[in-house]
Amino acid sequence: MALTTHDVDLFEAARPRLGAIAYRMLGSAAEAEDAVQETYLRWRTVDADRIEVPEAWLTKVLTNICLNLLTSARARRETYVGQWLPEPLLAGDPMLGPLETVEQRESVSYAVLTLMERLSPNERAVYVLREAFDYSHREIAGILDLTEAGSQQLFHRAKQHVAEGKARTRVDDATARRIVDEFLAAATSGKTEPLVKLLTQDVVSIGDGGGKVPARAKAFEGAVAVAKFLRGLFQPSAAKHAVLGGAPEIYEWTSNGGPALIATVDGQVVGVMCLEVTPDGVAAVLNQVNPDKLARATALFEASDHGDALFQA
Repeated sequence: MALTTHDVDLFEAARPRLGAIAYRMLGSAAEAEDAVQETYLRWRTVDADRIEVPEAWLTKVLTNICLNLLTSARARRETYVGQWLPEPLLAGDPMLGPLETVEQRESVSYAVLTLMERLSPNERAVYVLREAFDYSHREIAGILDLTEAGSQQLFHRAKQHVAEGKARTRVDDATARRIVDEFLAAATSGKTEPLVKLLTQDVVSIGDGGGKVPARAKAFEGAVAVAKFLRGLFQPSAAKHAVLGGAPEIYEWTSNGGPALIATVDGQVVGVMCLEVTPDGVAAVLNQVNPDKLARATALFEASDHGDALFQA
């Protein structure tokens, strides 16, 4: 059935919200785009005049598509090479969606997206719809074909799982920028001690190379181990330049609403390091270097006024 201009306009008005929901559920911008496109294809096959609340219908269809993708993603994670981390989104990316409230910002933070991998598909769906988009439990029950009580139970369980793995209270933006500046200075100093002072004692460092770029299969844990790894990471070498295709330039940026460092070679993003900064120091260093997950970041970086690099290896 051919869509009218009004029907197309309805979908396009909903597209940013649908993309933001899908990204939070899947942790992948590429898969989120596919889910939104599949939702559009299904929208084309229905009689839109018979749908009382198009927004609710589109959300339900999109969510079910994402649930199917999450189920298959769990099987893919079992064969994924090394650690899996979400696809990072740089500041200004419309797929980040609403960031007005603390809950909305946390739901798209790199650390929380990583923690949400622990949730079941239904727990993740309820958490995203409730925490980030303020859907009522009655609305969520209708979307997921649950009871209201079931939705509330899933949400409580999801919040508990996320809270157990979440770091301490985050700092304000100005403090985070100062700590990131100190972090970069320490990491490029060639010394371990300054880095240890900026890290929490239980800090973790995780890298995702996807089998395309060398990355340690297990996380580094503890301030000394992470500091030694970072000291080596920021030291230039011919081998690193060969892997990356040149000497990387480092920029300070915001990714997923939090502080990050971006490494580029000839304008192409080759790494995004997301830092979880707390009052006690840097609690997590999450490195995305899988080139399959950096194309979107490269496109936004190239279109941005990124200024001068802070450091070149």
